[in-house]
Amino acid sequence: MNSLVLLLVGIVLFFIAYVTYGSFLAKHWGIDPTRKTPSHTLRDDVDYCPANAEVLLGHHFSSIAGAGPISGPIQAAVFGWLPVYLWIVVGSIFIGGVHDWGSLFASVRHEGKSIGEIIRVNVGERGKKLFNIFAWLALVLVVAAFTDICAGTFAYDPAKPELLSGARAGTASILFIFLAMGFGYFVYRKGTKLSISTVVGVVLLFVCVWIGYQFPVLKLSKLAWQAIMIIYIFCASVMPVWFLLQPRDYLCSFLLYAMLAGAVIGILIVRPTMMLPASVGFTVGEGAKAQYLFPMLFVIVACGAVSGFHSLVGSGTTSKQVSNEKDTKLIGYGAMLIEGVVAIVALISVSYVAGAQGTPAQIFAAGVAEFMSSFGLPIAVGKVFVILAFSAFALTSLDTATRLGRYIFQEMFETKEGSQSVLQNKYVATLATVAASVALLAYGYTNIWPIFGASNQLLAGLSLLALSAWLAKSGKKNWMTVVPMIFMFTVTLTALVLLTKSFFLGGKTLLGVMAAALFVLAIILIITTVNTFKKDAPNKNASA
Repeated sequence: MNSLVLLLVGIVLFFIAYVTYGSFLAKHWGIDPTRKTPSHTLRDDVDYCPANAEVLLGHHFSSIAGAGPISGPIQAAVFGWLPVYLWIVVGSIFIGGVHDWGSLFASVRHEGKSIGEIIRVNVGERGKKLFNIFAWLALVLVVAAFTDICAGTFAYDPAKPELLSGARAGTASILFIFLAMGFGYFVYRKGTKLSISTVVGVVLLFVCVWIGYQFPVLKLSKLAWQAIMIIYIFCASVMPVWFLLQPRDYLCSFLLYAMLAGAVIGILIVRPTMMLPASVGFTVGEGAKAQYLFPMLFVIVACGAVSGFHSLVGSGTTSKQVSNEKDTKLIGYGAMLIEGVVAIVALISVSYVAGAQGTPAQIFAAGVAEFMSSFGLPIAVGKVFVILAFSAFALTSLDTATRLGRYIFQEMFETKEGSQSVLQNKYVATLATVAASVALLAYGYTNIWPIFGASNQLLAGLSLLALSAWLAKSGKKNWMTVVPMIFMFTVTLTALVLLTKSFFLGGKTLLGVMAAALFVLAIILIITTVNTFKKDAPNKNASA
């Protein structure tokens, strides 16, 4: 199969969906461009801060993409390229895109509050508490998985001094952080025009790439990089969003767009043939290591088709920066469809270099570097560039996830009296989130990823549950969220049962306990929501 056909068909379908299904959803949800958003009504220039739609798209896309749309499809390719491709396209359009946009829009209508608050308003206080516990545990898994992935990507092995890709990417990534803080300072405190700042920032961004390539001074071990990541995400969580998080994500989005454009152009020139089989059957592997197409395909692909983490980003940081409701379509639905393109490119890459060894980042880099060599970019340079872009994906999700974990932890300990406990302190809340993630690092991302995928997709189901409840109480049609919700619950609850059994039998007790806890929390929350609507039903009939 020619991969160019798969890429073009995917892009065309995404564009048609954005124009048609996107307009349908906007009409039925009641997007109102004249209504003031929380970024204006609650502006504090720390968390609530109106942003240009293009800037916010870059920030949001960088935050939600992470390592998921690359690592997920590459790992799921063991089932064959066809089922992975179909799930990416269908999932992005009808589940992931609806989920992301709906979560963002619902949060904007609820003063930029989290999905947990939306559940409180529409389901009840108990529902909010259960959801926040579940979401916080899921974010702990995100932070642990992405910290391990980033540290492993940047790590330098003294036994292989010729392999400098990680050191080069790590050096450039640290330079990015200081560049972002300078960008944020000049744009938001000195009033420098965004257009001028963007041109200068992007030029300096690629200067950082060049410096990192030429002078890879940070030749550090994986453990050292883990320590650096932990310090970085703690600082990123407590700093004003305009100073580091938003500008870093915005500038890095240009790096990501450049990588995506380079990969697409390379595929257009090379027109690689898919070397993986289209399908290998329902079961892969034998015995304890066996994996089943259902439900594991839909769990492993993760962010490439739908991700509950996106709802936390949309309702946690992005909704506080939306300047106009009409921007939610571009930012929510559009960003998810772009991520679907990234997932397709990742699938084509792993198929082109079938049999390649290494981490998902290294496999992806090998494939894309081969594509970009078709228009003259040396393969060695291409690999460093792609690994750097991959790490930019992961880092943006990592710092955003930590900040979201801080928000939710603070929400969990809110008091009715309005007094603030020590656990609501942003430093304490950040420390608790980071510490819990560090406790899981010893398992490594290969063990964390399956439960991250399951919890992440189950979180998507719970977010769709919140959206369905809100739409129903608002008197609007909600079948576009109910149908995906039922599917996601079926997939993820089945996966958690299988994973719980596997973890306990394999001696991974802590992961087994987390999987079981997530399953129980989800079941209780579903029952609570159903009971709430049963209680409300007689009242509605009586009032009618």
